[in-house]
Amino acid sequence: MIPYTLHRGTAPLLVSLPHNGSAIPDDIAARMTPRARRSVDTDWHVAELYDFARDLGASVLRPFASRYVVDLNRPADGHALYPGRKETGLVPTIMFDGHDVYEAGQEPDAAEIALRVDRWWRPYHEAIRGEIDRLKAEHGRVVVWEGHSIRSHVPMLFDGRLPDFNLGTADGTSCAPELEARLVEVLKTQDDYSFAVNGRFKGGYITRAYGRPDEGISTVQMELAQINYMDEDSFAYLPEKAAGAQWLLRQMLQLCVAAS
Repeated sequence: MIPYTLHRGTAPLLVSLPHNGSAIPDDIAARMTPRARRSVDTDWHVAELYDFARDLGASVLRPFASRYVVDLNRPADGHALYPGRKETGLVPTIMFDGHDVYEAGQEPDAAEIALRVDRWWRPYHEAIRGEIDRLKAEHGRVVVWEGHSIRSHVPMLFDGRLPDFNLGTADGTSCAPELEARLVEVLKTQDDYSFAVNGRFKGGYITRAYGRPDEGISTVQMELAQINYMDEDSFAYLPEKAAGAQWLLRQMLQLCVAAS
């Protein structure tokens, strides 16, 4: 079974949603704590949030499995993205609230981690590479937009409330400077949402690994505070609240499609 869905679009834009999945196989869930079985750190409803992307001609890639099974936005060798700072790993053993994912003694060993990488991680990244190659061959360039979300307060990762929109371009190395400037300008010319550029979230593995702006491949990560489109306690999607965030996201994705 292919562990993801891919809608192939016609525009030079791939929207990747690597933490949208929440499914956990029964044999893995049986070893997890009750809270972890709920996959609480899922990027809830980002597929609904970006449902307009297809209208722009974008390709959309989304997995089925939870990030607790394997984190598709971490390097396969498990090295840290933010050395010296707390973060969850390739196969997380703690949640963002610091609590354990697994019951005591039930954590996966190296062999199981390797199997999960082969089953879920590698196919997703093969799909990313394949879609980048297809779109670049057709258009001469491509933008990979990493759509993420997270609770507005995660004390383990950052102090206080997270800005609403968090744009990451690996400190400017993953994205063409002209495109980054236009995206930042969109954020600057509105007053409804706070934002940060290359702050706590600079872009994960996908942003860093695939961004080659000198070769016509720009990658961008957008980490959105979930309070802007859902109820963070019940996980319920709030369409009316989401509308404002979607409007702003649409402006930025339109720039990605039109970028020369």
